Amino acid sequence: MTAEPVSIRDAWSKIPSPGSVETGFERFTGKRMERILATVVAIGSAVLGAQALISALTTLSRADSVHIGMLLVVFVPLVSMLLACVIGRGVRVTAGLFAIAYAVALAAWPSVVDPLHNDATQQPWIFFLVNVGVVAAMLAFPLWLQFVWAAGMPFVYGYVRLVQGEFSSAFWVTTAFDVSFTLILGLVIISLGWMFRSVAAGVDDVRGRAVSSYAAAAAAAAAEEERITMSALMHDSVLAALIAGERAESERARDLAVAMAREALTRLANTEAAVAEEGSDEPVAAVQIVVELRRALSELGADAIVEERGVMGMMPGRVARALVLAARQGLGNSVAHAGGRGLHIVVDGHGDDGISVVISDRGPGFVLEEIGADRLGIRASIFARMAGVAGTARIDSDESGTVVTLGWELS
Repeated sequence: MTAEPVSIRDAWSKIPSPGSVETGFERFTGKRMERILATVVAIGSAVLGAQALISALTTLSRADSVHIGMLLVVFVPLVSMLLACVIGRGVRVTAGLFAIAYAVALAAWPSVVDPLHNDATQQPWIFFLVNVGVVAAMLAFPLWLQFVWAAGMPFVYGYVRLVQGEFSSAFWVTTAFDVSFTLILGLVIISLGWMFRSVAAGVDDVRGRAVSSYAAAAAAAAAEEERITMSALMHDSVLAALIAGERAESERARDLAVAMAREALTRLANTEAAVAEEGSDEPVAAVQIVVELRRALSELGADAIVEERGVMGMMPGRVARALVLAARQGLGNSVAHAGGRGLHIVVDGHGDDGISVVISDRGPGFVLEEIGADRLGIRASIFARMAGVAGTARIDSDESGTVVTLGWELS
């Protein structure tokens, strides 16, 4: 049981548009930067958290519910934030919870410490997590609130520390040093995070504009290619049918003209499925080119022969098709503008390595450079068509006649 063929329209509808592709990738660098920041925060916070936990367990004055509650309020959100940073999910939520929980715990610190064991030279365990609260704010909050956290947390710690030491002179010196150190470090951390995010946003912005520009250029190129292909198709099929109809004098010639017109209409109707009907890469015999050219001469009513030389090998079907269509255009031009005078066609095969087709006549000739840009018979149907299959095309014309040379070689 064969699968139902999928139409070109259905297949095209499944291709993502440039806008949707751009939306999917416009924050690529920003997301990578957020992942990097979360990983770095997880490593640093794990080290400082372990240090704070060891200090808390070794200096715990009494194991009552208040102290245990303080540890849980601080370290449970911290562990949740570390896990979220490692797995890359829920980072903003868990980081925000820890930043708020730590601020609450720090503000409540004087009510749970033992004032009998106050030592100005010994830092409490909660001090090690001041900048962890700052980096948590960096991951969770907008920029203005990050700076508020970086500037406010050290001063909150300093005030709590002075309250714990009952504002004695011994606490002022050590507290001032701790506050200044954590303040500078916190502002540096927030500034670095802002800088890295700004760079990533700039890269994403440039990438987005580049993708938009490329998509616009690709769309314009595709539209131009389709226009040229369609014009060449119209020129090849319709003009050849009109010429054949004009020159039809016998019943057979009229039948041939009708067949050519029918073929032109069929090809135009099938342009959605195959705009140019250029064939596939399936190998075909080069001798088929000779057969097609002889048929074209018969359709045009031209009195000429196709001379076959060399060894005819195999070539891709699209190349053979392009050679036939380009040669037919040369034949049509010769019949239309030179009356087919002295028309002669030579097909020279080089085995499987290549082929050349030479079309010559003894017409009045023309100047290639003087052909208008809107005339696509030569530019699209000959030069562009041969270039599309990595072939060559050359036209030499003067008052003694015109020679069109088409070639293709296996690369």
